[in-house]
Amino acid sequence: VQLQASGGGMVQAGGSLRLSCTPSARTFGSGTMGWFHQAPGKEREFVAAMRWSGTTTRYADSVKGRFTISRDRSKNTLYLQMNSLKPEDTAVYYCAATTRSLIFSSMYDRIAYDYWGQGTQVTVSS
Repeated sequence: VQLQASGGGMVQAGGSLRLSCTPSARTFGSGTMGWFHQAPGKEREFVAAMRWSGTTTRYADSVKGRFTISRDRSKNTLYLQMNSLKPEDTAVYYCAATTRSLIFSSMYDRIAYDYWGQGTQVTVSS
């Protein structure tokens, strides 16, 4: 299964972007999907995740109140709506997925995810 991420770009601080991630198959109906980001010279970090059932979402403290993760079952697509963007949000954003319904603590852990997208660059200028 491949994850196709898109929607990155360059915006000014305070702007918005919406990232999309579409799996090549309807594989994750009972699983968990999320977004991570990686800035140059830094480790890949958790941003947001949700169970595909829609019952649970988790966010990194740095994005709470600004980013919203959601999914459209009919389109088999995961989204990350990013508002009030800051220069420190600049990074490559990766979509991740697993067929397992992760417990809360595992949703934050990148090693819990089995599938990764190719990454999409988000650049926020000040």
